Amino acid sequence: MGPDLRSRMASGSAVHTAEFIVSSARLGELHECSALLRRTRVRAEEIVDEARALLAEAEQEGDPVRILMLTSQLDEARQAYRKVLNAYVTICRKINEERQEIIQAQMERERVTRLSGVA
Repeated sequence: MGPDLRSRMASGSAVHTAEFIVSSARLGELHECSALLRRTRVRAEEIVDEARALLAEAEQEGDPVRILMLTSQLDEARQAYRKVLNAYVTICRKINEERQEIIQAQMERERVTRLSGVA
């Protein structure tokens, strides 16, 4: 088994396989983070909508103290939503970059394999 392992290591296939496994695992983790951020983004959007509705209600009632308080809360909710949205967009970009790197690495391995005549 030793000589076979060395020949595979020499050709780089074991290294490529390990790199692919690591990349795939990293991509899976990014997808999990993305799903969590997606749920958080949806909830943050709901909170902004709720804060907006409460502010509209206070404005209809003409309650200046509540209007001031709810305006501040709506601004905070919007800022938090922006942060979550930015994080979500960032992780989606990272997922696309990881996918692209995996595809490029696979294409490069296939090109090298074809050039070397190894099937």
